[in-house]
Amino acid sequence: MNRRTRKQLLNLVTGVAVTAAAVVVFLPAAQAAPGTATNNVNVRSGPGTGYAVVDALRRGDRVDVQRCQGSWCYVVKPGPDGWVSANYLSAGGRPVDADRPGISFGFSVPGGPSISIGVGNDGRPTVIRPRPPQRDAEVCFYEDRGMRGSSFCLEEGERTTLRRGEYIGSIDNPDGLSVQLCTDRSYRECRTYTTSANSLGRFGDLVTSVRVR
Repeated sequence: MNRRTRKQLLNLVTGVAVTAAAVVVFLPAAQAAPGTATNNVNVRSGPGTGYAVVDALRRGDRVDVQRCQGSWCYVVKPGPDGWVSANYLSAGGRPVDADRPGISFGFSVPGGPSISIGVGNDGRPTVIRPRPPQRDAEVCFYEDRGMRGSSFCLEEGERTTLRRGEYIGSIDNPDGLSVQLCTDRSYRECRTYTTSANSLGRFGDLVTSVRVR
């Protein structure tokens, strides 16, 4: 490739990058979008399970989704605001795409995946796309035996207490996490499970608190 052709290619790539940056800068700020919690889920101070729990949502709670980052979305609601895993949100009655939650809520650019444009060793433009977020290890709890009925899921390090009328009939634990099911709300008198359980029998009716380690 001669010097002139290479210079033209570099100018073209630079122009594309500048144009893309301008689109991001001059787009108007996205408005909040309504969302609904599909299961009980923790609200965290940051977009990941490594951040502190600041509150919790119950299934059916409504929130205003402000923006999304990776597979997490920042929600505003009565009480402390924070980040919620998109796996536990719905938009307009439909499940959210956890890999691209911003699109589900109508955020086409803010909070969406970004790309980098550069020039490879051969002088050709290259596009580098981020890897999709990996699924966090979690345990799901079902109201009926055989993984049927109403359900909620917890990730490693999370805990919850059951409301009156909530029962656990079976456990789906594909990642082999340590699960404590307790008949006391202070996490005493517990049984520990490290595998899935198709049926908890009568014990499932007595469980009042759950902790995943």
